[in-house]
Amino acid sequence: MLITKASEYAILSLIVLSKEEKPMGSESLAIQLSIPKSFLAKILQSLAKSNILKSYKGINGGFTLSLTPDKINMLDVMTAVEGKSPAVFECSPSMGDCPGDRASLCSIWPFLNKLQGKIDNFLAVLTLEDILE
Repeated sequence: MLITKASEYAILSLIVLSKEEKPMGSESLAIQLSIPKSFLAKILQSLAKSNILKSYKGINGGFTLSLTPDKINMLDVMTAVEGKSPAVFECSPSMGDCPGDRASLCSIWPFLNKLQGKIDNFLAVLTLEDILE
């Protein structure tokens, strides 16, 4: 599945944070977006570890974008929160890594692999700024 709840919540959070001038706490963000706070906190931490967000501690702490919206691409966002590159299909990107060792017998593997490449390229050029427009 390409767009999981984690990816969806990450993108929604980035949209809100892009409009904030000061750091926003995970609790405020969770309330505004109606997202479970503990789940959102993990997503925000993943985005911070990937340098998409800056994390500030303390009473006025929270999160801000660490990059301008035109520098945040959706492939990086989704990879950060999913822990791996987003995949549309359960096929392996390499014939040699096919879980069933049947890639050479699979007539649609070449098509799925090309499609995944096109989706990856699209997500790599799709930025937060594009979504905000």
